[in-house]
Amino acid sequence: MIIVTGAAGFIGSCLVGKLNAEGYKDIVLVDNFEDEKKALNYRDKHFSSMVHRDDFIAWLRENHKLVQFIFHIGARTDTTEFDKSIFDELNVNYSKDVWNACVEYGLPLVYASSAATYGLGELGYRDDHEVVEDLKPLN
Repeated sequence: MIIVTGAAGFIGSCLVGKLNAEGYKDIVLVDNFEDEKKALNYRDKHFSSMVHRDDFIAWLRENHKLVQFIFHIGARTDTTEFDKSIFDELNVNYSKDVWNACVEYGLPLVYASSAATYGLGELGYRDDHEVVEDLKPLN
């Protein structure tokens, strides 16, 4: 099976659609699924199950042997959110948890990054430790 985090969002749901078009149907959608409007994004997609993001790491612990790989597209991208702790928890710590689980279970991981990480790009798009502290999320 294939995992897509952020599956209720625009990019994640488009990825699920592309996977469906390529013949993949055994897909687990991971997101918070609270925004009813986002249900339209995955309404017509084919998938095997949905897992709330808060339950995903525990779910993965129990099901990792069934997983082929993970697309980690999930992130908080709300430009009206100014609470940095929410970004730290969802965009940094959660991503670390996903990465650590993939390393522990030997699962391939594809992930995305964006302005939520690099801001306006005035310092470039490097992840070197000496520049990370100076990066300001655009949100």
